[in-house]
Amino acid sequence: MFWQTVFIMKLTARQQEVLDYLQEEHRRTGIMPSTREIQEHFGFASQTAAVSHLRALERKGAITRREGDDERRRARCLIIAGTADREILADVPVYGSIPAGYSDDAAPVSTGTLSVDVKSLGISSRAKAYALKVRGESMIGAHIMDGDHVILEYREPRDQDIVAALIDGETTLKRYVMNGRRPFLKAENPAFPDLIPAHELVIQGVMVGLVRGAVKRW
Repeated sequence: MFWQTVFIMKLTARQQEVLDYLQEEHRRTGIMPSTREIQEHFGFASQTAAVSHLRALERKGAITRREGDDERRRARCLIIAGTADREILADVPVYGSIPAGYSDDAAPVSTGTLSVDVKSLGISSRAKAYALKVRGESMIGAHIMDGDHVILEYREPRDQDIVAALIDGETTLKRYVMNGRRPFLKAENPAFPDLIPAHELVIQGVMVGLVRGAVKRW
């Protein structure tokens, strides 16, 4: 049997409380609490105090942070030492919502961040990924419900991938289907029609994960 040894310097009582809170919230919700949530939970006067405790935990080896180079798509990763599977969580930006119904021409707006387990998604912690909140019921056959968050990666789509797409100037979430050399977008609800591009079809991201839960707002 292989045993993994993790060296962690002794924590203060409050640092241990913060670490316990991080672990408990991740187990309960599947996402890591934001610095604002840490501040509110412990009654800190500011988010700076929460950040200071996280930095102290990092210095003592209890957590590890990693940051990508691209500010816009930065993915901050957190490893909690001593967890069974050494999960790596990445914060991906949430760029507003996307209709899973009829297409929409609304521009995406950043509304927060969402923590995801990059190992279970099979993507790199530095992957160019983002999230969108789903509006509508055209994808319920794929178990994508109104209010869910889809995690998307910037890459070329394959036949039958679920994608965020710009079709003739409007955005939507649908299944990408190759019909000979001409792809179209298919709903997963018989009440909605297929979408066949008249002029333009641009894939804006391929779905790699689904989250039902809260979004961190900074």
